Amino acid sequence: MTHELRWNPLLGSWIVVAGHRIKRPWRKGECPFCPGGPETGGEWTVLSIPNKYPSLSPDAPEVCSESYLFKKERAQGICEVIIETTSHEGDFHTIPLQNVMEYLKLLGERTVELAKYSFIRYVLPFKNKGKIIGVSLTHPHSQIYALPIIPYRVAREITMVKKFRKNHDLNLFEEIYQNEAKEGKRILYENELFMLLLPYYAMWPYELHIYPKKAFHLLSDLKKEDRRELAKAIMVATAVYSKMFGDEYSYIMMFHQAPVKGEYPDYWLHVEFYTPHLSRERLKYPAGIEWGGWIFTYDGVPEERLHELKSILNEEVDLSFL
Repeated sequence: MTHELRWNPLLGSWIVVAGHRIKRPWRKGECPFCPGGPETGGEWTVLSIPNKYPSLSPDAPEVCSESYLFKKERAQGICEVIIETTSHEGDFHTIPLQNVMEYLKLLGERTVELAKYSFIRYVLPFKNKGKIIGVSLTHPHSQIYALPIIPYRVAREITMVKKFRKNHDLNLFEEIYQNEAKEGKRILYENELFMLLLPYYAMWPYELHIYPKKAFHLLSDLKKEDRRELAKAIMVATAVYSKMFGDEYSYIMMFHQAPVKGEYPDYWLHVEFYTPHLSRERLKYPAGIEWGGWIFTYDGVPEERLHELKSILNEEVDLSFL
């Protein structure tokens, strides 16, 4: 089956074509991620295993472009599954803080190991949560895509931080968190090292970002105390989502870190959460202007939605897990 990268000349970005994934099953019955299973084996706290249905692979077939316009490249990369806990159900806020710290440590270790491959330029960890997002397995897990390219969205962020440095001689991430701290209107939670907020420029109704208060470039840069503080911010985010949207809450969590080849001193590690929920009963569906124009329409006001989230955090969320 076709397995390759195809170039979109209109957008200047790559598409992964993975014909074999059409047969990826929607699992039922026994969980393959619970301890003792054939994929997980014996004793562990957090575990990395190969993705059985990878979009990218180290031995992807050689390809030849059809023309100068319709270019293609090998779909060479590595896809892994990160099993976050031995518990079959739950989320970050329902497992011990130490467990979440171990999860972040493993992401950093895998970043270092995957970066050793000559064909890997970027390591992208992420989590899909909930049926609405299309998750087939409920056992808490994330994924890592080690890519031969820099993702388009990250590349755009890198362009903007370079432009900001050139125009203002300042770091864009530092300016964002300092200005958010000064205004104080969109901060949901913060600690000594990280700030969890609903950004001024949010696209999704209850989108949340975690920004560092000092320069971390890769997940592997985080020391033990750094991982502790980032884990707390992640746990607060998922706890608020679960209280606000009920048992069927869903989100995507993305770790944006620097590329693993080259130097990117102004690009800081940060985390972004996107949830499609407008409320427990309603979802946000991207429509014409979003898909066709890449201009998101924000139904509401970010500061007002932050007030809703903060009320939930202050009145309904038990923060004893911190």
